[in-house]
Amino acid sequence: MRLTVFWQRMAEHFGPGYADTFARDHVMAELGGRTVHEALDAGWEAKDVWRVVCTVMNVPGEKR
Repeated sequence: MRLTVFWQRMAEHFGPGYADTFARDHVMAELGGRTVHEALDAGWEAKDVWRVVCTVMNVPGEKR
């Protein structure tokens, strides 16, 4: 998954204004105690981060 697709999906689910705030502030144990931004900066694949976000935030199947 390209980062552009990842950020589009984040914006579609959380809204364009809140997606970055969530990605910057929400720490998830499933990402090793990191935020989305920290996980991506640490080298996590965007598709793996998206899967974690979907699981943790109960993103509906049709948006996954």
